[in-house]
Amino acid sequence: MTNSHLQNRTRLVACSFVAITCLIPLRLGGDELRGGTVPVLWREPADITSRNLLYGPGGKKDAPPAGPFKFLKEDLNGSNPKFTVEDRNGTKWKVKMGAEARPETVATRFVWAVGYFADEDYFVDRAMLTDVPFGSLHRLKHLVSSDSIVANVRFEREGVEKKIDEEWTWKRNTFSNTRELNGLRVLMSMLNNWDLKDENNAVYQAKHSQQPEHLYVISDLGATFGTPNLVKNHEKSRGNLDAYERSKFITRKTADRVDFASPGRPTWLAIVNPKEYFMRVRIEWIGRDIPRSDARWMGTLLGRLSPAQIRDAFRSAGYSPDEVERYSRVIERRIAELNAL
Repeated sequence: MTNSHLQNRTRLVACSFVAITCLIPLRLGGDELRGGTVPVLWREPADITSRNLLYGPGGKKDAPPAGPFKFLKEDLNGSNPKFTVEDRNGTKWKVKMGAEARPETVATRFVWAVGYFADEDYFVDRAMLTDVPFGSLHRLKHLVSSDSIVANVRFEREGVEKKIDEEWTWKRNTFSNTRELNGLRVLMSMLNNWDLKDENNAVYQAKHSQQPEHLYVISDLGATFGTPNLVKNHEKSRGNLDAYERSKFITRKTADRVDFASPGRPTWLAIVNPKEYFMRVRIEWIGRDIPRSDARWMGTLLGRLSPAQIRDAFRSAGYSPDEVERYSRVIERRIAELNAL
C-alpha cells in the first residue's frame, strides 16, 4: 500500500469516527449535555463585598409579604415538617419547620455570597395561615396552632428556576477535580454540613440566561451550624451553637493537601441503622484530601466578606445578638485558618 493510499484511509477512518461521535451525546463526568446546555456550578461574584446577606439571593424585593398565607398542601418527604402556601400575590412558598429553618436560611447566604447557587430562603418568625385542613394533617398536626399560626419557619420561594428531574453526584460529575468543586467541599466543611447525600443535590434550568444553562445546586442546606457529624439526637446536630463552637475544622495538613472534620463519621449509636451509618461513612471523603491551594482560594473569597456581612447572615435567621456574635466569631476564625494555609 502506497503512502498516498495509507493517508487516504487514515483520513477516512478519522472522518468516520468524527461522524459517529457527533451522534453521541457529550458526557462530562457522567452528566449529559443536550441541545448545547452548559453546566454551571459557580460564577465569579464580582460584587461580593456589597452583597446583601441579610436578604440573600432573592434580595429584599423577593421577600415574602405580610400574611396571611393560603395553605395549599403538606409535604411528607424528608425528615422535617414542610408544607406549601400561596401569598396574596400568587407566589408559592415551601415552608420548612423545625431545627433546620434557621441554619438553612443562613447557609444559603454564605453559599450565594461566594458565587455558588442557592434557593431564595427567608426566615419568618410568625406567619398566619388560612384554609388549614386540620382534620387531615399528619406531621403538622401539633405544629400549627389552633389559630392557624406557625412560628420560626423558613420560606423558600418556588418557581425561581425550573428543577430538572435529576440529581448530581459528588463522586462523578462534570466538575470533578476542579477548583470550584473543591472550594464547595471546603465551604460545606466550614458550615459543618454533614448531610451531603447525593439526593440533597439538584439541577435547575436557568430561566434568565442568554445561553441555556443547567445550574448545579445543593438544594438542602439544613444540616449545618451544629456538629460535624450525625449524632443520635438529630435536633442537636444542626443549628447547635455550642456544638459548632466546640467542633474542629481542619484536622490534618500536609505540604499540599488538607483534611476537614465535616462531614464526619456518625456516632457509634447510629449503627442501630446500619444502612444509614455506612452510607454516611462513605461520604467522609468529601471533606478529605483537598488541595491546599483550592482551600486557600475559598478562604480568599470568604475573606472578602466584611464583619457586618457575616453578622447579617445570622441576623437573617432571627438569632439573638449574642448568638449572632458567637456564630460570626467561629466563621471568622475558620476563614483565618483557610487563609493561613
